[in-house]
This record gives sequence, C-alpha cells and structure tokens, in this order.
Amino acid sequence: MKAKNTFGISFFIKKYKRKGEQAPLYARITVDGKSLDLSLKRKAPLHNWDEGKGTVKGNKEEIRTLAAYLEQVRNRLYDCRQELEKERRLLTAEAIKQRYLGEDESGKTLEELMQYHAEEMKEELAPGTQKNYHTTCKYVRLLLKEKYKTSDLYLEELNYKFIRDFEKFVKNRKPTDHHKACGQNGAMKHIERLRKMINLALKEEWISRDPFLKFKAKFEKKERGYLSLEELERIEQKHFSVQRLALVRDLFVFSCYTGASYVEVSELTPDQVVRGMDGALWLMGQRKKSGEFFKVPLLQQALAIIERYRDDPRAQAQGRVLPVLSNQKLNSYLKEIADLCGIDKNLSFHLARHTFATSVTLANGVPIESVSKMLGHGSIRTTQIYAKVVEHKLSEDMQRLREKLNRSGA
Repeated sequence: MKAKNTFGISFFIKKYKRKGEQAPLYARITVDGKSLDLSLKRKAPLHNWDEGKGTVKGNKEEIRTLAAYLEQVRNRLYDCRQELEKERRLLTAEAIKQRYLGEDESGKTLEELMQYHAEEMKEELAPGTQKNYHTTCKYVRLLLKEKYKTSDLYLEELNYKFIRDFEKFVKNRKPTDHHKACGQNGAMKHIERLRKMINLALKEEWISRDPFLKFKAKFEKKERGYLSLEELERIEQKHFSVQRLALVRDLFVFSCYTGASYVEVSELTPDQVVRGMDGALWLMGQRKKSGEFFKVPLLQQALAIIERYRDDPRAQAQGRVLPVLSNQKLNSYLKEIADLCGIDKNLSFHLARHTFATSVTLANGVPIESVSKMLGHGSIRTTQIYAKVVEHKLSEDMQRLREKLNRSGA
C-alpha cells in the first residue's frame, strides 16, 4: 500500500507576465516538498487578487465566477490525487498534473511485467535461473516499498534514476537471513535480469523508451576458481564413512571429469551415455543455459562413478544415471568436504566445471576448440577466460622455477 504523502494546492498570478491590469493565473501542486506549476489559461485583475488567500476578491459577477472556477480546479486536483492513490500509482506533482490534463496513460505496470515474464519463461528457464529471477523481483518490490513508498509503478515511469536507485539498493541492502550481501558483480547480475525483463516489455511494446539506454553495467574482473590436480586427487582418495558425503564427492568428481553442470548431472539419463565412432562411451546432451549441444568422451574416472551407481535404487527410481540431491544441499556438503580434505577454497558444484576446463583439459594440452565444444560454449571467447587462468598459472609456475634455479646457481 502507498504511504501517506504531504500534499498541497495553492493559486498565484505571475505579475511579470501581466498585460495591462491583468496577470495569468497558475495552480501550484506540491507533493512531498516538490512543486510543479499548472497554467490555468485564465487571467485575474491585479486589483482583485488577494495575495494572502491565493484567490480573487470582489462582488462583481465575473469575479465570483472566477473564484468558483478556482475552487473547481482545487477539487478536481484533489480528485486526481485520490484516483492515483486508489490505482497505487507513485504520487508526484507531475502525475497529478498529467491526470488533471488527461495526458496520463495507465499502461502496463512493473508488477505486471514481472508476473508476465515469470509465466512466459517458465518452460524456458532452468529452475535455478527462475529462482534467481524470483530474487531479483523480490529486490524490485522491496525498493518500491522502502524507497518509493508504493507497491507498483507504471512502466512509462521508469527512467535512468530508477535503474541507479535499484543498483544502489541491491548493493547497500544487508540481508536479515543467512545470505551474504550483494557485491558489485552480484548487483550487476540483478541489473542484467531486470534489463531482460524490460527488453521483453519493449518487444511487447508496453514501454516507449528504454530506461537502460544510458546505463552501463560494470563487472569486476575476477579470476575463475578451480582445483589443482593435486587437490582433486585429494578429494578422490579421501574415504568418507558418511554415505551422503561419499555421494556428493562422487557427483562433484564426475563433474570435474566431464564439465557437466549441476542441471546436466541431475537430469542425466542412460540414453545420454552413448558409444561414439571411436567405440568409446561418450556423454551427450544439450546445455540448459545456452541451448548448445555438447559431446564429452568419458574418462575412466567418470566411467567408474557411473558403474558405481548403476544399480542404485535412488537413480533407478528417478530414471537417472546418478542419484542427486538439491543444489543447495550439494554446495552445503561440499563445504564440509573441503574442510575434511584440507582445501582452503570456496568449494561449490560449479567449481567442478571450472576444474574440468582448466586443470583437467587445457592444462594438459587439450586444444581450446575441443574444450569449448565439450563445455557447450556458444562462443570460444567464453572458453578463453579459462585459457587465461591456465596461462596465469603457468606463468606463476615458471617464476617459481626461475627463483629455484637462481638460488641453485648462486
């Protein structure tokens, strides 16, 4: 619901625009301390104008008619305010003026757009992506409630300032639950999702101008995390007496040797494990995120995990190759595995995909074009991010070698 706004109406004349003994009449609309003037297209005699009361005085018929007209304007402006409040529109002096002049259009609202996007993309977006959009929409609603003191805005009211306000709101908000506050890149992800929803509105012709036109998203460059082969081997060889940790370890290692994402692993069916032209078993599928097809020759480590769960009742009941847990639980248990294996890294399931791209393939001489196809990247430029990580690692290794040789030769 919309919070109460301070609101006022006053009338005045602009003496510097006088013509003879008459000056043009204006109404001043004030909302929350911000004012806007409205020309009434009428004139008042200077000697009949009461500056203190903001009206005309006198007994002549034309003066009484003008005074009655001013009251009609006042009442109509109050009606405009009430109409906007009932419609839960953002109450501003400009909005009241446009309603009075009949220039405002209802159109579609931001809330309608968010709900429409959720319904339209329900079949196209992965559950994890839908959850991310849900969070973005939650931030939009909180911004409207806490800063704009309203529950909704018309799309035509969105502008560059709203986008900047949203960015600041997301970055400065301190979560009350266990979640971390948004950093720069996290905030930009929310901005990107809001932009995609606005793009949908533009395509549907629900909005005439793009509020993102002058906005440029700024991401901080961060190196992709990954495991070294030594760290990966440490996880592989660790014995877990707790069954859930053993399963999570196997799912993670499977991803490290296939590059499959959580969604791809969780939805992996037996018909996706096929025999290739070389007679070996391959993993084939389509990336949920990009729609690109991928083909990955299965390494011995991945094959061993598939064989381990071949008769697992959970996998059979789900019609899957491997039994799976929720992504949230997997990532929670991976933190536990990292501690038990003495790995001081933020272990997440997505880190396995990075490890496949860097330590398992590129660092071992697999051409970047092949790695790109196995990862299902739509562009090799995406894969080059991992190549830069490998080059950086090689540079550090060579620097350590130089220092070692220099000490030996000293």
